[in-house]
Amino acid sequence: PYDHPLSLGAMGATGTFAANRVAAAADLVIGVGTRFTDFTTASRTAFQDPGVTFVNVNVAAMDAHKHSGLALVGDARATLERLGSLLAGWSAPAAVRDEAAQLNRQWDEEVGRLYARDQAPMFAQSAVIGAVNAAAAPGDVLVCAAGSMPGDLHKLWRAREPAEYHVEYGYSCMGYEVPGGIGVRLADPGREVFVMVGDGSWLMMPGELATAIQEGVKLVIVLVDSGGYASIGALSDSVGGGRFGTQLRRRGADGRIALDGEPLGIDLAANAASFGVEVLRPQSVAELGEALATARAASETTVVYVRTDPQVGVPGYESWWDVPVAETGGPESLERIRGEYQKAREAVKPFVTPTDPLR
Repeated sequence: PYDHPLSLGAMGATGTFAANRVAAAADLVIGVGTRFTDFTTASRTAFQDPGVTFVNVNVAAMDAHKHSGLALVGDARATLERLGSLLAGWSAPAAVRDEAAQLNRQWDEEVGRLYARDQAPMFAQSAVIGAVNAAAAPGDVLVCAAGSMPGDLHKLWRAREPAEYHVEYGYSCMGYEVPGGIGVRLADPGREVFVMVGDGSWLMMPGELATAIQEGVKLVIVLVDSGGYASIGALSDSVGGGRFGTQLRRRGADGRIALDGEPLGIDLAANAASFGVEVLRPQSVAELGEALATARAASETTVVYVRTDPQVGVPGYESWWDVPVAETGGPESLERIRGEYQKAREAVKPFVTPTDPLR
């Protein structure tokens, strides 16, 4: 649970400063079931101790050998039980545990700060996540998939119970959210399901709402409208490309500049209401909490529609993701951004084997 003194949250490109600080200083990393992907390792910059050693427990030999680690190919539970017996009577020094507890408190304060952003009616996305977290009871399930929300949820969701957080983030499958929520609710009808879906994903597969209604599968759908593709827009902006073509706007008057004209004015709330479900439109954080409580108590699927400001995001925390920056052809700031990118790449570690002549 998030409030356990040894819980430091996620690590890597979408991680917490608590987890990333511990990872940066670690001399031993035991990976259980992880593939050590690009996000998890912050593009191979997360582990900075010069002598860091990896012990990798995985059923897949390829993943067990990642980062030149000691490969323990086997079932996670069986391997951990064996390691537990070998380590019987050992515990981390008190100073290490105290440091973790302090980092846990500091991170929880940061989450509280981001939850408390009150700037309605254009909400901060972190405040929407905070409201959903408060409305969800222990045992309820959160479902999300693509866009900027999965990364924010990875940092900010305060998990309390097993299996309450279901996020398809491996392939960022836009449109997965509503059908995924249907599947979760069918798998365990006794648990309330909150589906958080952005406007880009909603435009991919709104028709799945009809399936939920047909089958009588009750969901709480939080439809978050940022006026475009906020995730890729922010990423493009960060590497000097601006928010090119990522807002739901008309083409410019000259026909050449991409999509910088008037907003399209798509009414996603009206679209959801056309399916015959109740759509709530809270205009304040307090109203958002009330709307979520109403939706949770309802017997049928309800949509809670909110507008968010795509310019107000959740920062990265002492981490990095390797997205190459163009050398030329961008704004005046491109030279600075390119320089920062090249500087960040200096922290990338190769993790070669001790016998490799490059080591």
